[in-house]
Amino acid sequence: MTTTATALADATWDDVLGHYRRLAERPLDRDTAEGWLRDWSAFESALTEAAAVAMADYTCDTENEGKKERYLRFSGDILPRAEGESVGLAKRLVALGWAPAGMELPVRRFREQIAIFREANVPLLAEAEKLGSEYQGITGSFTAPWDGGELPLPRLAPFLKELDRGVRERAFRASTAPYVAARDRLSAIFDRQYALRQQIARNAGFAEFEAYTFAAKQRFDYTPADCRRWHDAVEEKVLPAIERIHGARKRRLGLPALRPWDMAVDPQGRQALRPFRTDAELIETAGRVFDRVDGELGAEFATMRKEGLLDLDSRKGKAPGGYCETFHERGRPFIFMNAAGTQEDVMTLLHEAGHSFHAFAAHPLPFIWQRHPTMEQAELASMSMELLAFEGLRKDRGGFYDEAEWSRARREHLEDVLLTLAHVASVDAFQSWIYTSGEGHDATARDAAWLRIRARFERGIDWSGLEAERTARWYRQLHIFLYPFYYIEYGVAQLGALQVWRNARRDHPAALRAYREALALGGTVTLPEMYQAAGVELVFDAGRMGELVGEVEEALAQLPE
Repeated sequence: MTTTATALADATWDDVLGHYRRLAERPLDRDTAEGWLRDWSAFESALTEAAAVAMADYTCDTENEGKKERYLRFSGDILPRAEGESVGLAKRLVALGWAPAGMELPVRRFREQIAIFREANVPLLAEAEKLGSEYQGITGSFTAPWDGGELPLPRLAPFLKELDRGVRERAFRASTAPYVAARDRLSAIFDRQYALRQQIARNAGFAEFEAYTFAAKQRFDYTPADCRRWHDAVEEKVLPAIERIHGARKRRLGLPALRPWDMAVDPQGRQALRPFRTDAELIETAGRVFDRVDGELGAEFATMRKEGLLDLDSRKGKAPGGYCETFHERGRPFIFMNAAGTQEDVMTLLHEAGHSFHAFAAHPLPFIWQRHPTMEQAELASMSMELLAFEGLRKDRGGFYDEAEWSRARREHLEDVLLTLAHVASVDAFQSWIYTSGEGHDATARDAAWLRIRARFERGIDWSGLEAERTARWYRQLHIFLYPFYYIEYGVAQLGALQVWRNARRDHPAALRAYREALALGGTVTLPEMYQAAGVELVFDAGRMGELVGEVEEALAQLPE
């Protein structure tokens, strides 16, 4: 039984169901299990690639009705129903009490998937996916009037770095206005998603969606209580460092208070970094950077460039955000982002390329379930690459910046590492509140909770008179709509990546070797084991978090102003 992603591109559910039924009806014992498992893996690889291509096509062109229809067919019809069939096949394998070497952890995940699967949740999951597509369609269409024309919102990012404070304020207000105006529409979408998700949790025997999500995401190695401990550690150890950074910025800018539009401009009054002008320049220079990190990684990035697996520029009709998707049948990753010529775009590409290198490294594993890392493992790959590749951004090494520019970019990035930890804490704490407080169904209460939580983790910025704009920030956080509770992973992995960076500062070749060996493990080992292979450990406590924050502040102190 073989098929391909291309053959499944226009498949209906009945077409897909036939493949599952043939697998379900085949004889299965210990002698035939490995061949059966390979055939199932090959089919899942083809199906997930067909779905991933449909998603990529749609997010690159949300205004194309044909691409939207194909995406919705996979996300809203085929994939939710396919989960039930996969659970049925998983039950057959689990019942054998045996699995090939390297499949022990995936089988444990099968057991968890079987335990929480409910047929009644299939249409609910499908409806939640359709609502996510509706959110993407609305936000992907957002533009802002600018100097007589219309710009996609990501194209306003460079203006937030302008020395003219009036231009920065105008860009800030223009970039947030569409979300403020669409608040009621987006809130109505989330109202429905909230109700669906809570019902999904109850159907599966959980009191609320947070508990369900920890089981669904198979977070075996930490708990919601650990996340709250992590939030507290961020408040204790990270926020004081951020307040010091903001205090220095305020003094250098000579301002009585920092406003939201003062956070991206160079505090020394220099023109914003413009590392590249075109999509082609970004790709070509990044290729040299990855060659510098490791020749094999550079070759993998060149493969992506050659095969058209990079869509990086911002344009009207393109969904917001950035991601790396894996086409499992081909063993190829695809990077999507919205570049506008900024330093942040460079870091986004380094980040997503880390995911792509993870996909290349894990693809030789024989079964698709072995190639699927947890999100905490995946984000270690991406966030570590930001730090491992940074030296290569120097122009004399083939990168984007001369020495003075590189120091500026380094400062921006290290400061952003700390800001990211605080942002992750606010988003994760907010999502926890939504689903556990008993008030998450109330749009007004949600907005008020966001403002409270944001004030806890975002200090030193004057938002007076901008309550609507500050509230709109959570409506821009697409993870809350599309990938609920996918955010603490960034924080956990950021602390792991800082340890990879610390190791690299002492012995770069050894740190890179451990990093690549960890990526090649895919999803065959637990989260702590994968981190250990990379030479790092999980951090949830204030003590170890404080040590890493201290290293970042020390590195910042060594950079010229």
